[in-house]
Amino acid sequence: MKEKYLTTNQGAPIYDNQNSLTIGERGPILLQDVQFIEKMAHFDRERIPERVVHAKGAGAHGYFQVYRNMEAYTKAKFLQDPEEKTPVFVRFSTVTGGRGSADTVRDPRGFAVKFYTKEGNYDLVGNNLPVFFIRDAIKFPDMVHAFKGAPDSNIPSASSAHNRFWDFISLTPESTHMIIWLFSDRGTPRSYRMMEGFGVNTYVWVNAEGKAVYVKYHWKPKLGVQSLDRHEATRLAGIDPDYLTRDLHDTIAGGGEVEYELNVQLMDIDDELNQNFDPLDATKTWPEDKFPLMPVGKMVLNRNPENFFAEVEQAGFCPASIVPGIEFSADKLLQGRTFSYSDTQRYRLGSNFLELPINRPLVQVNNNQRDGAMQFGAFSGQVNYEPNSLAGGMPRESPMGTSYVYRLEGDVTRRKISLTNDFSQAGDKYRSLSKMDKEHLLDNLIADLMHIDKPIQQRVIENLTKADPELGKPVANGLKGQG
Repeated sequence: MKEKYLTTNQGAPIYDNQNSLTIGERGPILLQDVQFIEKMAHFDRERIPERVVHAKGAGAHGYFQVYRNMEAYTKAKFLQDPEEKTPVFVRFSTVTGGRGSADTVRDPRGFAVKFYTKEGNYDLVGNNLPVFFIRDAIKFPDMVHAFKGAPDSNIPSASSAHNRFWDFISLTPESTHMIIWLFSDRGTPRSYRMMEGFGVNTYVWVNAEGKAVYVKYHWKPKLGVQSLDRHEATRLAGIDPDYLTRDLHDTIAGGGEVEYELNVQLMDIDDELNQNFDPLDATKTWPEDKFPLMPVGKMVLNRNPENFFAEVEQAGFCPASIVPGIEFSADKLLQGRTFSYSDTQRYRLGSNFLELPINRPLVQVNNNQRDGAMQFGAFSGQVNYEPNSLAGGMPRESPMGTSYVYRLEGDVTRRKISLTNDFSQAGDKYRSLSKMDKEHLLDNLIADLMHIDKPIQQRVIENLTKADPELGKPVANGLKGQG
């Protein structure tokens, strides 16, 4: 077979398709990474009007209420007053399947929360599993391409039991931890009311004095975590493909409320290099015995959307939507998401998607952005620039706020982080499972992998064995038994 080498759309050779261009191996991504920008911008425009991922979703309105003042850790105003209820809108979703796919397929579930705060909207966009398949956003288009329908046949839809999915997974060792989570029964939740949510990425909280800490978010359902086994999930996919959507809607329509508790893990930034893993790696969790969960507040969902399209389908979330007191870490996956999510919403919904009622902040928006597709803002006057004197200098810059100031120094480079440990936490997770959960995990893996070509099976088994020999061995034996 003739050799083919990756190029940009301009035909320039790509020497590294695995790592974004950063300052040092752990620094933030640079805007001059035109390879990443081109790749991600094209990916964000691949589908219209359906979302590229998270296409099928359900949503609900409610409120968030902090338990106590969090000013020691963050100056974000919605995390200060226990008497204040901040309006929220939450969208739950499956990741891989299209809008007509079944709710109960094995897939990560999106858990996206829009806080309508007095300082603007804050979007906490996560999943129901605490880790992800990849650690660098430059691999996200490749991952989704491998998971979704083949370009020649569009088969399969919303299924992992195919060569393309496992080919990518087997060649991406960092995904092993996520596979343990996904192929446990956590991959098939019984209800959106009974699944956890995670921010997945590492963020930064900053208080009024400018002191910063790393933070990870955890949503705990009041009803506890409950899952479906593979057989029940498959049965429901056939007889009621809208099972989770119906359950959420009918619960609230019947006068019920859906409640979650927000917990966080905090880490001093000075401690990040003292760990045996990289705290900014989205394929890793922080051990709770070392970084205990701290309860922060509760979220209650109590109102269904009145118009599904206008509210659930047109809802646009982006991790770049932050408020004072919350900032970004150099997490490479998060850095890419801050660009990609807004970019894809501008393409999918239009350049003025933030003016749609479901996305519009409750506070007044003042800036000089005008025109664009579907502009319906009412503007008057001759000034659309800053600084100006013709409009009395308005709107002008806000008074200086305190943010986290830090120094960056390093080579401009494309490099994988040094501290990967791709199998350690995967093995820990497997060993932490109960006997029944281990049996279900093995059964789920074998049932999926039995459809896969043997060379790909072997790579998967090798990765599972590196996580724990007692995981890889029974999977291998089970596949042998399948012929």
